[in-house]
Amino acid sequence: MVTVQPTPHLLLRSESGSQRLPLAEGTCWTIGRGDENDFVLGDRWISRNHAMLQSMENGEIYLIDLGSRNGSFVNGRRVSVPVTLRNGDHLTFGQTELEFYCPASQFEQDEESREFTATATLHVRRLISVLVIDIRDYTVLTRQLDEGILSEMIGQWFRRAGDIIRKHGSWVDKYIGDAVMAVWIHGAQEVSPQEMLSVVQSVDELHQMTNELSQIYPVPFPLRIGAGVNTGFAMVGNTGTGDRPDYTALGDTVNAAFRLETITKQIGRDVAIGETTYQYMVPLLIACDPFKQHTVNLKGYDEPTNAYAASFQQVNEFLLRQAATPRS
Repeated sequence: MVTVQPTPHLLLRSESGSQRLPLAEGTCWTIGRGDENDFVLGDRWISRNHAMLQSMENGEIYLIDLGSRNGSFVNGRRVSVPVTLRNGDHLTFGQTELEFYCPASQFEQDEESREFTATATLHVRRLISVLVIDIRDYTVLTRQLDEGILSEMIGQWFRRAGDIIRKHGSWVDKYIGDAVMAVWIHGAQEVSPQEMLSVVQSVDELHQMTNELSQIYPVPFPLRIGAGVNTGFAMVGNTGTGDRPDYTALGDTVNAAFRLETITKQIGRDVAIGETTYQYMVPLLIACDPFKQHTVNLKGYDEPTNAYAASFQQVNEFLLRQAATPRS
């Protein structure tokens, strides 16, 4: 006899009864008042595009507030960064209460099949570029800014960051506290200059968007980000469905991207890229090279390595020069 595992779902309770909202198709579900959402909630206290649930490759499901006016709450606590949901969590959007269920049997099945899944789906070695963006001084910000304003601003940041990354041909692969990771999958053996330009353009637009939010919200100090980019081979697979793929990447190339973002704070720069990333960018750097070489010690690596770093202003000037250069 085959046992059917329960599907993760939301339970909406109202005076007329309970409604089950299954998280079955795809890997991302939006919640809001607008008709375009996956789950439409007719509550005037809910924003048109209020929040999003995203399933990750390890089976975890994140709640991301999309900059809603009145906030998203998990067990009575307002969400200001993407948070992992646990079985039985109580969610509040506006004046609407829901419960999140992902039964223990589902998690047990995920744990038991994790090794098999990794072998079955993460089997293609691909050349990729990994971008890690981190919000600077976020802990300090949480202590100095009103919780409601902070949640709305950070929700807007995550929503707009996702839009920018998708615009330039990638997707948000992971949420790690106040940081996001995006992946570009390249050809079998090489990366075109235009592909590298898309990565750099996304970094520039993320910086500009962050500055715009600093102008809109009454922050005690400007909202800032740091960026790390690394290019190399990694094991890549599709853990989503045919119509809604969900690619993920694992390996040293990914780890180094996080380390590169971290060292930007040590060397006083905004963006750091790896040696391979820089080499693929060389054809773009003939007229203007904003990146300065640094020999750095990345955490967890035995030998010093070369990184190339720049300020956001230098990156922007480079892109303006690129835009003004006639294409042959």
